[in-house]
Amino acid sequence: MKKFLLPLAFLVFMGLVIFWANTNTMPLPLRRLYGGFPLADKIGHFVIYGVFAYLLTWAMPARRLHLGRFSLPLGIVIAAAFATLEEASQFLVARRTPDLLDLLLGYLGIYASTWIPCASKTNCKQDKSPGPERSAER
Repeated sequence: MKKFLLPLAFLVFMGLVIFWANTNTMPLPLRRLYGGFPLADKIGHFVIYGVFAYLLTWAMPARRLHLGRFSLPLGIVIAAAFATLEEASQFLVARRTPDLLDLLLGYLGIYASTWIPCASKTNCKQDKSPGPERSAER
């Protein structure tokens, strides 16, 4: 249960950022960060959704959604659904404009989050299948 506190706290932070963006009441430090350099909004989507997906997957490592032959970590599915719904919800807010590039960068951040545990080889399953480079070794 304690593992869910960090993803939940991050979800609250994301909810606040969405609320502030919808109501044009973004706190000055975040407004400066987003306006401080080009593409800050795009980088923000990548980082925020990547961190969210990583935290969810970390909190529920064994939970997977099985779709036929495919099996996806539940945290990845939840993060992608949240990113999609959040971007689509911008159609309902007059001062916001949905952007497919924002959504794509959110998805890329989610995808990148799956590689974070692989930075240390101990957390990744090694592919034992004979690939082109392995078959040459045999």
